[in-house]
Amino acid sequence: MCGIIEPIAAFETNYIWLLHNGTHASVVDPGDGRAVLHRLRQRNLTLENILITHHHADHTGGIETLLGDWAVPVYGPESYRIPEITNQLYANDRLPIAAMIFDILFVPGHTNDHIAYFASDNEKPILFCGDTLFAGGCGRLFEGTAQTMVHSLHQISQLPPETSIYCAHEYTMANLRFAIHIEPHNPNLQARLARTLALREQNRPTIPSQLHEELATNPFLRCDQPAIIAAAERYAGTKLNSIVSVFEAIREYKDNFAVN
Repeated sequence: MCGIIEPIAAFETNYIWLLHNGTHASVVDPGDGRAVLHRLRQRNLTLENILITHHHADHTGGIETLLGDWAVPVYGPESYRIPEITNQLYANDRLPIAAMIFDILFVPGHTNDHIAYFASDNEKPILFCGDTLFAGGCGRLFEGTAQTMVHSLHQISQLPPETSIYCAHEYTMANLRFAIHIEPHNPNLQARLARTLALREQNRPTIPSQLHEELATNPFLRCDQPAIIAAAERYAGTKLNSIVSVFEAIREYKDNFAVN
């Protein structure tokens, strides 16, 4: 089914992802059902299913609205907080969606129920990762631990480097400003920040990013790099002896970082 992937902007920073082939569609994390219905009608698309990554309302709040117009299956994690889910998904499950097959990754940390959808059987691998990995950043630890999130991000880091990363928020500029603050001499990061600024000045999305780009510039995937370790130790005021402790320090640093 999927030939086109397009964003539907919602709220202030959300992206709802619409996958379609010109006639039939899937939607990922429809926080705003009315915005999705408007796009479906605009494109004259038939909704076939809904995919959910985690329970937060800005990802699930539109499910009921959509089900009012379309009696379709809702796929997502096992979670009592998403009662609309009809088909629960677990780590290593495979989900065929028309011409695509998604491998399900269990990636808790941001929430304890978080999953991601990875497809490698099309022209280019794609990942719908919700709020686990962002362009230049990662999700806050609302429910999980640093160790849990490090493990989840490691899973993602092992995917093919050409994987397109479809995260759910336009946080890229803020993330990269923090990244360059703690790794100012990274030329890949300097170049990425310039490209991102140009896109945002034109009000264009910075998503999807590419995994190889994240590995070269995203501090939360670079906790083994000397510059990131040094920045984390300066913030923590002590020696840090593990990737988890480095991650924990820079996650707290980012949470308290003021973007001017």
